[in-house]
Amino acid sequence: MLTITDKEFIQLSEYIKANYGINLSDKKKALVVGRLQNILMEKSFESFSQYIEYVMKDKTGEAVKTLISKITTNHTYFMRESEHFQYFKNVALKYWYEKLKNSKDLRIWSAGCSSGEEPYTLAMIIADFFGNEKSLWDTKILATDISSRVLSEAQNGVYSNESLEAVPKIWRNQYFQRFDNQNSIVVDSIKNEVIFRTFNLMNTTLPFKKKFHVIFCRNVMIYFDSETKRELINRFYEQTEYGGYLFIGHSESLNREETKFKYIMPAVYRKE
Repeated sequence: MLTITDKEFIQLSEYIKANYGINLSDKKKALVVGRLQNILMEKSFESFSQYIEYVMKDKTGEAVKTLISKITTNHTYFMRESEHFQYFKNVALKYWYEKLKNSKDLRIWSAGCSSGEEPYTLAMIIADFFGNEKSLWDTKILATDISSRVLSEAQNGVYSNESLEAVPKIWRNQYFQRFDNQNSIVVDSIKNEVIFRTFNLMNTTLPFKKKFHVIFCRNVMIYFDSETKRELINRFYEQTEYGGYLFIGHSESLNREETKFKYIMPAVYRKE
């Protein structure tokens, strides 16, 4: 197994933080080495310096995509932090349903969507909420992540039956179909409501024509230092319509003195 020197780790860490906002502490050194070993072996690199040079010089962007996919932990599951979904349905959706009756254009962003459980859950909630009126509304959800690997999994929409145990039975019957003995697949009516895109949250210019009514960015900022998080929250604020909601992870928090978002409840904020 190849080892990484302090100099190599610093070089790799600084490159990742500068370009992707991910803060790799010394405690993550063993994790990084372990997750990158197979790549170094496949490419016959003799040192991490050679690998880092390869990543930085690769103009296709594939090398860095693989790097990011390897070092990020895309752990999520259906109904995670379920109180958020209850608030989204009972408060946020009700509010925007009344406010948007004329335009019928509801814009939601699932930022850092990982393998798709979050945006698909939002799509199922919306389908239930609007019922027969659903076809009259544009409620497509933008779901973005930095990892092309997990986005591919999300687009496939195939999940183990075991992972669906937390999903209400009525949803399992209505919004999933049998894929094989161990897995189920999201039905097309829900799949078609989610637009998956690769996106780096460190982009200072956000390419969105319209602002969002709801943004979910949960358990993503745990990778960022305070300055990076503050800058990202400011960009979220600028991309949120007045009256819009921001949902973050319960392990995260915003400094209320540094954000214009108003605290509503744990991990829920609003632009007022």
